[in-house]
Amino acid sequence: MNAVVYLYALDTMADWEPGYVLPELRTGRFFRAGAPRLDVRVCALARQPVTSMGGLRILPDLDVDELRPEGAALLLLPGGETWLEPRHAPTVAKAREFLAAGVPVAAICGATLALAQAGLLDRRAHTSNAPEFLTRFCPAYAGGGLYMSAPAVADGDLITAGGAAPLEFAVEILRRLDVFAPETLDAWRELHVRKEPRCFDALLRSLGRS
Repeated sequence: MNAVVYLYALDTMADWEPGYVLPELRTGRFFRAGAPRLDVRVCALARQPVTSMGGLRILPDLDVDELRPEGAALLLLPGGETWLEPRHAPTVAKAREFLAAGVPVAAICGATLALAQAGLLDRRAHTSNAPEFLTRFCPAYAGGGLYMSAPAVADGDLITAGGAAPLEFAVEILRRLDVFAPETLDAWRELHVRKEPRCFDALLRSLGRS
């Protein structure tokens, strides 16, 4: 069986934040030789349609209570406008469980608020939209000394990013999962940054397809 990437979908989910990485994880089109295949499954608080910030209606595959670290490759937490509401507590508890089991958790933008409030950023290097974003909305946050002013930060199994850094977020996820060869990851990033044909040629060369 393939390992599973779980995307947590919530109403007001920021569509663009997992936008770079999901197609790559699902298709494996640029995976290195020997990389494990991955399944992408959507979870939510209930098996009911969720509406993203952009108005997309998403039908979850399972609810959060069904999540298990066993067989999981990643728990992906996109941003949204409701993360500090108590209803997301079961999802934050799953993030804690996954981290304790050594399964990567990737949180971006609003999702970092929930992790900060739960103390999951207090002992790991991390980033977010800004340090003030965390201190203003998360009175329990005590990780300010480990905040890094970077688009995305990986510290072991925790990956965090600001909402304006979906590309850097994707790069850190792909690096942590080790599904791209290093030269492929560099070329893939350059293609999205520079948007030049030569970058696509370099991407193909890294895969031995030129």
